[in-house]
Amino acid sequence: MRPSPRARYVGALDAGTTSTRFMVFDHAGTIIGRAQREHRQILPRDGWVEHDPDELVARAREVIAATLDGLGLGPGELAAVGITNQRETTVVWDARTGHPLSNAIVWQDTRTEPIISALSDEQRELVRSRTGLVPATYFSAAKIRWILDHVEGARELAAAGHARFGTVDSWLLWHLSGGPDGGAHLTDVTNASRTMLLDLDTLTWDGELLDVFGLPRSLLPAIRSSAEPDGFATLAGGGPGGPGGRGGQGGPGEGIPVTAMLGDQHAATVGQVCLAPGEAKNTYGTGNFLVLNTGTDIVRSAHGLLTTVAYRFGDAPAAYALEGSVAVTGAAVQWLRDSLGIITTAAEVETLAAEVPDAGGICFVPAFSGLFAPRWRADARGAIVGLSRFHTRAHLARATLEAICYQTRDVADAMAADVRAVGGRALEILKVDGGVTANDLCMRLQADILGIPVSRPAVTETTALGAAYAAGLAVGFWRDAGELRANWKEERRFTPTVDAAERDAGYRRWTKAVDRTLGWLD
Repeated sequence: MRPSPRARYVGALDAGTTSTRFMVFDHAGTIIGRAQREHRQILPRDGWVEHDPDELVARAREVIAATLDGLGLGPGELAAVGITNQRETTVVWDARTGHPLSNAIVWQDTRTEPIISALSDEQRELVRSRTGLVPATYFSAAKIRWILDHVEGARELAAAGHARFGTVDSWLLWHLSGGPDGGAHLTDVTNASRTMLLDLDTLTWDGELLDVFGLPRSLLPAIRSSAEPDGFATLAGGGPGGPGGRGGQGGPGEGIPVTAMLGDQHAATVGQVCLAPGEAKNTYGTGNFLVLNTGTDIVRSAHGLLTTVAYRFGDAPAAYALEGSVAVTGAAVQWLRDSLGIITTAAEVETLAAEVPDAGGICFVPAFSGLFAPRWRADARGAIVGLSRFHTRAHLARATLEAICYQTRDVADAMAADVRAVGGRALEILKVDGGVTANDLCMRLQADILGIPVSRPAVTETTALGAAYAAGLAVGFWRDAGELRANWKEERRFTPTVDAAERDAGYRRWTKAVDRTLGWLD
């Protein structure tokens, strides 16, 4: 597939945990247009986190339409579109109608802990050895099982072959490419690698794992590379209203090929041009995600990290990665704003935290959904420890920023141990991206807590940029990785300002606080 001679831009649909955005990039990787819409966070019970799947489709259509209309782009000016998405979040729907069988179960949701706890030692080892993942509520397989077991009629629908499962990429692609009228039921290797159902060696669905979780193969989408020269599908007609978006009118971007799909952290890895073994990035969003490219080598962690597919372009061999996933970082700032009301905007946390020279000895461990890497403790819950009457909301704001940075150190230390075990080198510099990186104080703290420089790029929207890069590479809009590297520019570098003794004392206090959160749930 080759772009139109008129093609000047590439688009990216970024369906995140709290919002959906559509961005258009030029050949230099510059954002020339964008639109963004938030979607609801549905919290029906403690530990449950849901999204309305139909709202996700509506938001996708809205932001595509708003961006293209705002730019006034004509036919053929957009070479291709890439889709990137919150991973692991699970939707099951009726393929005959397009209706979801329930709300989407979000990656942060912990309701499936009984399913995970019931796995035998042999089944746990099977999951680890085949998928590179730690058996956890985080991933999709147990969420699918929960829907089939608890939603009336779901198991029967699946047995009849009418139910479909998808992570958010599959759900959106199916609807945006036609829905019940012929939508493509596909995913890519990166999203598939987050389900606990993919064999990392063969990059195919694993029959034994399907049996472990009691899932029929007919539910699952076909797996493709992250960038497909022949395309996944094209954006189809169908307006924003009604199941499956039907209605006869042309949809936004109709006819534009979708040539890339990647999970959000994999897309950010591409957007940061971490395309060689040993290169790493850390994305600061709802959670934090540190990803280290290990090339074509599958490096299995001995220190609580995940092994995952980094990306696969066309028929080239897949690139793999080690990943440290942290559930709650930027979401902790949202909690200060939305639940406690001590700030009115997320950006205000920096100003408030700067009112004090340090956190005054308090630690905030935001284990709202348990702890992910490297501890994987679903029994943990959040805690603020070390409080006295001396402390103010400014100290809590400062402790929140420190929590973001200390959780990154947790996974960075685990990653260093894994890399040393295979003869690699520890991180010498950390590339960062995501919304929290606009907070200069947080990035200064991050450099101090890690003891290495932190590098912020000129374009911090690297998740959308990576999806655009993958889509553009698929159709020849960019020739190769060299062109992408030429686009990358550093906007600012933060260097450590504290000595090792102070750094280590702070980290000891942090680990002491984390210990207080463990075992809270029986």
